[in-house]
Amino acid sequence: MKQDRRISTLLIIGIVAVIFLLSRQYFVRLDLTEDKEYTMSKATKTILRGLEDPVDVKAYFSDNLPADLERVKTDFENLLIEYNNISKGKVKYRFINPGESPEKEREAGQNGIQPVLINVREKDEASQKKAFMGAVIEYGDQKEVIPFIGQESAMEYDLTTAIKKVSVKDKPSLGLIQGHGEPASSEMVQVLQALGVTYKVENLNLAAEPSVPERFQALLLVSPADSIPDEQFQKMNDYLSKGGKIIAAVNAVNGDLSTASGSGVQSNVFPWLASLGVNVQPTFVIDASCAKVTVQQQHTGFFNFASQINFPYIPLISKFPDHPATKGLEAVIFQFASPIQFTSTGSGTFVPMVTTSEKAGVQDAPLTFDVQRRWTQADFPMSNIVLGGVVEGVKGNPEAKLVVFSDSDFFISARGDVNGDNVNLLVNTVEWLCDKSGLAELRTKGVVYRPIIAMEEGQRAMLKYTNFFLP
Repeated sequence: MKQDRRISTLLIIGIVAVIFLLSRQYFVRLDLTEDKEYTMSKATKTILRGLEDPVDVKAYFSDNLPADLERVKTDFENLLIEYNNISKGKVKYRFINPGESPEKEREAGQNGIQPVLINVREKDEASQKKAFMGAVIEYGDQKEVIPFIGQESAMEYDLTTAIKKVSVKDKPSLGLIQGHGEPASSEMVQVLQALGVTYKVENLNLAAEPSVPERFQALLLVSPADSIPDEQFQKMNDYLSKGGKIIAAVNAVNGDLSTASGSGVQSNVFPWLASLGVNVQPTFVIDASCAKVTVQQQHTGFFNFASQINFPYIPLISKFPDHPATKGLEAVIFQFASPIQFTSTGSGTFVPMVTTSEKAGVQDAPLTFDVQRRWTQADFPMSNIVLGGVVEGVKGNPEAKLVVFSDSDFFISARGDVNGDNVNLLVNTVEWLCDKSGLAELRTKGVVYRPIIAMEEGQRAMLKYTNFFLP
C-alpha cells in the first residue's frame, strides 16, 4: 500500500512538472481588458506568419529588478514566447544580463541599449541603481532597437513594428507634395517616423513631373501657403480619376494666441476641393469639449499667476463616427478647425471621420479671442460638426478616395511633441487608404482613455470599491 502511494505521489509530481514545463511554451490567458490588450492582434499574427527568415531578439534586462519591473520582464518574455509559437520558431530570443560582466554591458551600449536609474529599497533604505531594460531586433543585416521597455510601454506594438521595419523589403511610396509653401518634412518628424515603418515618404514637386508617378500609393497635401497652378490641380484630378488617394489637411482659418486674434485664409485650394464636392467653411468651430490653454491672470495684489482655462477653439474629440481609420482612437486635438460640408455636385459619397461633440457651434472670422469669457450652453447650439471626412468614388472611380481635414496643424511637430492620437489619426488614415501592413489596428491598441471624473457617481464608487476589495 505504501509503495502504491509513493508511486502515485511521484506520478502526480511528474505530471505537475511536465505541465509546468509545457506552460512555459504553451499557455492560455484570460483577457478581461476592454480592448483585449493581452490578446495577440491579427496584424501581429499576419506579420509573424509572413516572415521568410529568422528574426533574432536580444533582450537586455538586468537581474534582481524591483517587483513591478520584474513583471515587465516577465510580460516581455511571455510575449516573445507567443511570437516564437506563432512564427513557428522564426522569432528566436534570448535574455542577456548586462550586469554579469563589463563585456556584456559594453555590448548593450554598442547595440543602443543605455542603462536607466531606478529607485530601489533594500533593508529599509532607498537608493538608486543602474538597470538595463531594452531589446535589439535583428533580421539579416538589418537592426532595430527598442531602447527602453517600461511599465507604460506598448510592448506588442513596439516589437511588431520593429520586426516589420527590419523585415520589409520593398516599401511602397507616399508623395508629400511640396513647392507651394507647405511645411517641410522636418516639421512632421513624428508622423514621418511612424509612416517610415512601412512606407517610403518622398517629396513630390508637381511642377517637375508630367503627371503623378504611378509608384505613389497616396499623396499628402498639407497647408499650401501659396497658390497652386491650375495644371497641377489637373494632375491631381487625373491621379484621382485613375483610382488614386489624396489626403488634404488645410486651414480655412488661422488663430494667433499671442495677439488673441483669428482670421480667414485665402487659398485656391478651396475652390479645387469644392469642385470635388467638399466645402471647407472659413469659420471657427467652437466645442464645449475642448483643450485648455495657459493664460496669465493678475491676482489682487502685486503679482501675476498662470492658470489653465478651457478654450473652445481647440476641440478635444473623444467620440468618433464608426470608421476603420478612427478605430481605437481615444483623444484627438484639433486647433482652429472649420466645418466641412459635402455637396452632391461632386461625384462619390461622403463619409464623416472626425466630428465635434454634441455641444458645438461656429463663429465668423475675423474675431478676437476673449480668454476671460464665461461660456454657457447657449454658445453651443450645434452638434457633430464635421471636421474631417472622406469622399469615396471621387471622379467616378470607385477606387479613388479624397480625405479632407479642416486643420493642417494637428500632426505638425515643429512646435513640440504632438499628441499621440493626432499622429495615429493621420497614420491610420494612410494605412486604411493603402491597406498594406495591418498595423493600423495595432497602433491604437492600449488602455482605454476614461477619466474617472467623467463617470457617474455610482459607477465611480463601484469601481473604487471593486478595485479595493476584489484583490
